[in-house]
Amino acid sequence: MANHIEGRVLRRGDYRYESLRRDACWHAGVPDRYPEVIVLANNEDDVVGAVKLAGEEDLQIAVRSGGHSWSGSHLRDGTVLIDLSNLRHVTVDKEAMTGTAQPGIKGSELNSMLAEKDLFFPTGHCTGVSIGGYLLQGGFAWAGRDYGPACMSVTAIDAVTSDGERIHADETRNADLLWAARGAGPGFFAVVTRFHVKLYPRKRITMNSGYFWPASAARDVYGFVHEIGRQTPTEINLMCNRDPMTNDEPLISLNATAFTDTEEEAREQLSVFESCPAHAHVLTTRLNEVTDTATLSRLGTDPHYDETKHYLADNMWTHAAFDDLWPNFEAMLKTWPPAPSHMVLYNWGGHEGQPERPPMAFSVEDELYYGLYAAWSDPADDRKYTDWVTNHMRAWEPYASGIQLADENLVNRPYRFVSDENLRRLDDLRATWDPHGLFVSWLGGPKPGADAAGVSGMRRKRTVDP
Repeated sequence: MANHIEGRVLRRGDYRYESLRRDACWHAGVPDRYPEVIVLANNEDDVVGAVKLAGEEDLQIAVRSGGHSWSGSHLRDGTVLIDLSNLRHVTVDKEAMTGTAQPGIKGSELNSMLAEKDLFFPTGHCTGVSIGGYLLQGGFAWAGRDYGPACMSVTAIDAVTSDGERIHADETRNADLLWAARGAGPGFFAVVTRFHVKLYPRKRITMNSGYFWPASAARDVYGFVHEIGRQTPTEINLMCNRDPMTNDEPLISLNATAFTDTEEEAREQLSVFESCPAHAHVLTTRLNEVTDTATLSRLGTDPHYDETKHYLADNMWTHAAFDDLWPNFEAMLKTWPPAPSHMVLYNWGGHEGQPERPPMAFSVEDELYYGLYAAWSDPADDRKYTDWVTNHMRAWEPYASGIQLADENLVNRPYRFVSDENLRRLDDLRATWDPHGLFVSWLGGPKPGADAAGVSGMRRKRTVDP
């Protein structure tokens, strides 16, 4: 095989190339971007071979682990796409409370393995998300209020560099590469083949309460969450979407989850939601149910992500008062797209009990996180719903402090996702570790080496990757 690659190597035009290209994007809105070669790696030696192949053929490199990128950031013209979905090995050392995991393993699978040993790692909310891209971009997780972004729990990486060298990076060896891996996302300039992680004791109780309102209660419910979001240790998922409960009109659903060691403590944490000013108008409730994150993902999160639909996502961090956000939200409610389009509000950032952030590339977060997701079936509606999401998020820019890379819309709305200082450092490190620009950078983000001035402004105006 090419460069001693055991896995499949498909060139553009080969039989099954297009099927594999489309499978590399989890939803139906596959972008019209075509790698020259797709390498489905079977092992770390295959990754080395794929990197060398790219260098020999003067192609750039893009990397996929699970393909759960809304924009299909890993699908680029003129590249070798290294598909890591078959790299799925996991080790667990319960005594040391550490483990390793390769990028193709799904977070839900890792979570199930750890649950059998009464251990925990802060994995993502969607069942289908693999850990590779999830950890590189930050990792917003179940119980993230307690553990912070999941990349904080990455203690080391094994990686293949642009010259095809296999290296280990931790706090003492190649520490700058570990710093970059914790937050650079699709702008990372090496291929991670294994993550070394800290593990945690699993809390005995996962308890969830749900409240459901008509859209007429939106202002009171969102205002309430803005007030208590920072203080409560519970994880809030506040969602707006069309639903049969409201005759396919927008429904406001507030789900709150407590992670504790006793049921009494969980009930106490969740009791604050009984004080919501809109309580008298609630349609139905589901209170204090003992559950687990796998069930919450399967029943609460996954139904909103239909692989047969086209999707566009966008997001923002904010600490603004909801009264400032309300006029745009009120306009959105009048034109809300069909299900499963939705908006979520999480209280991931700013909790006083969260651990101190270590030095890492990840550097933009705030008290509250809004994610907006449009889903549709007809490709003829691409522009309609792209504009709907992009323009409404643009209207909120005066109240945003940045975005996270997981749900980026950079190709349509370039925006701040890393601090000025950290962007400059990433540029410098890229020049060191990838001097010939072998690895692609952020889709729609700044080109490597671009002046970082103005990155903290509301909308970044830069030369962007095609």
